[in-house]
Amino acid sequence: MSTDMSGKSALRAELLASRRLLSAEDVRAAAAVLARHSLLLPELAGAGTVAAYVSVGSEPGTRALLEALRARGIRVLLPVLLADNDLDWGVYRGPDHLAPAGRGLLEPDGERLGPAAVTSADTVLLPGLAVDGHGMRLGRGGGSYDRVLARLAAADADPALVVLLYANEVVAAVPAEPHDRPVHAVVTPQGVRRFTEPTWCPAGEA
Repeated sequence: MSTDMSGKSALRAELLASRRLLSAEDVRAAAAVLARHSLLLPELAGAGTVAAYVSVGSEPGTRALLEALRARGIRVLLPVLLADNDLDWGVYRGPDHLAPAGRGLLEPDGERLGPAAVTSADTVLLPGLAVDGHGMRLGRGGGSYDRVLARLAAADADPALVVLLYANEVVAAVPAEPHDRPVHAVVTPQGVRRFTEPTWCPAGEA
């Protein structure tokens, strides 16, 4: 195992252990604040399509944010995990249209749009366990979002990349590999930290 890979594994174990200490109320309270901060980002406020995900367990909560985006008329895409760990996508139509799936996940019911649907997103919310001062993200290690990022690059798509985390998950350094791609911003309950300036403005503000 490479030093980078072993470093990632150790950091994942540490951060997952920290998340397990959070109460359900801790997670709910953080989710409400995360939604408020996230909705102030121009990359979300002005988006036509956002690719997101449904948080589960003690992950930084996305469900309040999903509902707020849908209420604003923003098209929200949610991932559907395929057998090979790649991701298909479906449109979020509300909490009553989420179905239990493997690994404890929740997925949208209804039409599957294909793995390439993510290339239509203006902003992609990426799950993660940590981000460092250069915007390098630590994922869970399954590789699903590495494929998403590679697909975006192959299509010359350049959506804003945003990760939602707890404050302690903004760390000094994330071990990086050549294929890793930095995110543009991280949202925590304490606020937003941006690693690049927005590359576009909402309609009417250009």
